[in-house]
Amino acid sequence: MQSAKAKLGTELANGQNGNMGFHLVRYSLLGHVGRFASVDATLYPRQTRVIVRSVRGLEIGEVLAPPDPEEEALKPEGHILRRVTVEDDLLVARLEKHRHEAFNACSDLLKSEAVPAVLVDVEHLFDGQGLFFYFLGEVPSSAKDIIERLADTYETKVEFRKFTETLTEGCGPGCGTEEAMGQGGCASCTSCAVASACGTKR
Repeated sequence: MQSAKAKLGTELANGQNGNMGFHLVRYSLLGHVGRFASVDATLYPRQTRVIVRSVRGLEIGEVLAPPDPEEEALKPEGHILRRVTVEDDLLVARLEKHRHEAFNACSDLLKSEAVPAVLVDVEHLFDGQGLFFYFLGEVPSSAKDIIERLADTYETKVEFRKFTETLTEGCGPGCGTEEAMGQGGCASCTSCAVASACGTKR
């Protein structure tokens, strides 16, 4: 007969314990950090590359910390579906190519039509359905028209984001410090996507 201690260990390993905790995962071009629940209760070690479902869609993420069973139960910000496979990396390479093509196409159109907008970067989600164009400051309506035309070319929905707040306030509370982990900020500017222009760079 299994001892109570052994039984508890089995429950944690199989994810049957209700307070398993969530993995800390870094995802998105901006390096957001959130709590993600594993759909099949797999425990992923630190630095594991995973496919996650966030509020935006399917994305590639990296596990920063495994679950803490003692962590207070909170609502997860998304779910870890599985590890990244070789086939996934091939798809990512293709999406990267499309991302750079979209950036160049958008930059050329902004220049040719004399639109006063500064394009910083383009992000293509893993599911191919989300194409995010990041601009400095407000996005003029003329730039939005250009992006909508590009959306038809790349057959994806388009989202607009601006970097102004990120560049002046950082990625979140305590950005650039260890205290920022899990609060939306980066623990180190070395891995931040906007570190070169961030106003809080340390």
